[in-house]
Amino acid sequence: MLLKKGKSLQTKDLWPALKGSLAKVHKPCIRKNCPLCERGEKHPAWILTVSQKGQRKCLYVPEGLVLMIQLGIENGRKIEEWLSDQGPEIVKTFRLQRDGAERKKKKTVKS
Repeated sequence: MLLKKGKSLQTKDLWPALKGSLAKVHKPCIRKNCPLCERGEKHPAWILTVSQKGQRKCLYVPEGLVLMIQLGIENGRKIEEWLSDQGPEIVKTFRLQRDGAERKKKKTVKS
């Protein structure tokens, strides 16, 4: 569970989560005399592109896995957005707490 502006972000609801991109491509097959390829239409395929240790990897995704991969990418983007928001939120919270403590300290000194 992650905190988001006083509310929790349920990571279990954001599973699967992954980073990458999914593209539908059309490729020729390896069969000789394929009627589809001979017409120039080619075969549809899904490719997942990810970066691992600075290397780009392209992976074939079976049709039955496409929806799960799309959901994973969407969830990964939500988590990434949340993480990007955390730096400013932490600084803002720190400043509010610090300023509140300083005001309290000044009131105590004046009394």
